[in-house]
Amino acid sequence: MAEATTRRRGGGGAARRAERTAVSIETAKFIERNIPLYEVLNDEALEVIEANAETILEEVGVNFVDNPVALDRWREAGADIDGERVRIPRGLARKLCSTAPSRYTQHARNPERNVEIGGNTLVFAPVYGPPFVRDMEGGRRYATMDDFKKFVKLGYMSKWLHHSGGTVCEPTDVPVNKRHLDMLQAHMTLSDKPFMGSVTEASRAQDSVEMCEILFGKDFVQENTVMTSLINVNSPMTFDDVMMGSLEVYAKNNQACIISPFIVGGAMAPVSVAGTLTQVLAEVLAGIAYSQLIRPGAPVIFGAFVTSIDMNSGAPTFGTPEASHILYGAGQLARRMGLPFRSGGGLCGSKLPDAQSAYETAHTHNAALLGGVNFMLHSCGWLEGGLVSSFEKFVLDADQLGVLHHIARGISVDENAQAMDAIREVGPGGHYLGCAHTQANFKNAFWRTNVFDYKPFETWSEEGERDSMTLANIKVKEMLANYQQPALDPAIAEALESYVANKKASMPDAFS
Repeated sequence: MAEATTRRRGGGGAARRAERTAVSIETAKFIERNIPLYEVLNDEALEVIEANAETILEEVGVNFVDNPVALDRWREAGADIDGERVRIPRGLARKLCSTAPSRYTQHARNPERNVEIGGNTLVFAPVYGPPFVRDMEGGRRYATMDDFKKFVKLGYMSKWLHHSGGTVCEPTDVPVNKRHLDMLQAHMTLSDKPFMGSVTEASRAQDSVEMCEILFGKDFVQENTVMTSLINVNSPMTFDDVMMGSLEVYAKNNQACIISPFIVGGAMAPVSVAGTLTQVLAEVLAGIAYSQLIRPGAPVIFGAFVTSIDMNSGAPTFGTPEASHILYGAGQLARRMGLPFRSGGGLCGSKLPDAQSAYETAHTHNAALLGGVNFMLHSCGWLEGGLVSSFEKFVLDADQLGVLHHIARGISVDENAQAMDAIREVGPGGHYLGCAHTQANFKNAFWRTNVFDYKPFETWSEEGERDSMTLANIKVKEMLANYQQPALDPAIAEALESYVANKKASMPDAFS
């Protein structure tokens, strides 16, 4: 494949002119926590869970289905293979996992948007995977590529969102075997934030790598991580060939993968928190160990997507206390392994961006902040148990991510924060509105929403008594109207367009 001129080689006069005229969109740096984490399990409980997870791997085992190459790798590593069942001797998986890095950089095409994943950091990425979208005008409907592009633009315009994500919605108007090309091209051209690759087939993961080689340069991709992609475990304890095929491509090419059990408690894992955590750990150990069999040192994230189930309806529930307990516990297990941790998000079961969605989202957001999550997928836009990407909820959630930024800063006690001069200046019975300290600090003293209404009742009433969903709808339209595409070397844009066109022309459409 011919390699286009990369951003690191300048790009010529057209690229420089585009950079000079481009509007820079402010994006907050990824969070570096200055607050303590919440730990729900003591050392004894953690050791019990870790021992039980090793017992599962050794005695029960995990399945690697339709993947004889994976079975051969495990056999050579010392595992016991029985059909497609892999039983891993105690300690082997953990030993293999030890080569995975504790922290890595994911590079964006704009180096100012690079993110650090691991340690005390927290990176926000948007909703991932829904086949439906919802807004006030169109209601609930199947997602299209136009919807997808709008979400990418909103993500690019959102100050508190660090990452462009992946399948922000599933564009059903594009053939299944081709839509990943359009989605990646949208992330690469409509935003300059980091993004995720395709995992729906190994060949599509390879396409993702090749498109990144056009965007960043082939050598750069092999030496640096430019994608963080989601590999779901088919819980309980099954690794299918589709996800593993994508993992194999990404690990081989030094690209990061989130190894994430996908669990609905009571259906795909035990109903108890400790039992679920044990299964989560066993699955993560097996998945991350396999990534290191492919390429020792390949970047990975310890993932945990766990929710409970409503025992009356069978529907998944979100923002529950049990889910928070599991998130906190999984975070502790990840830190004991020295690995980055993925969980949380703006999860809810509500059908609309209403009070239920706000409560459930807030519970999960706060648990993720305090539980040590490093990569928060679904941080904004999730609705209806992940079936719907909501435009209004996207901007409401993205606005609230600013709250997490401010909480994570902790409390300063430097001379300015002590405010002793202000207290002396005002004295008993005065007020602080006009004092020097307030005048010097009022612009940045308090977090301010870009969506909510803080106006007096009379003004609110005169403006039509708009609720938060209406205000969010207005904000969506405003952001899309003000969107300006980030500069990209025209040679790279042309090479991406050509790659996508040629790939599409090489195969017939398939919608399944």
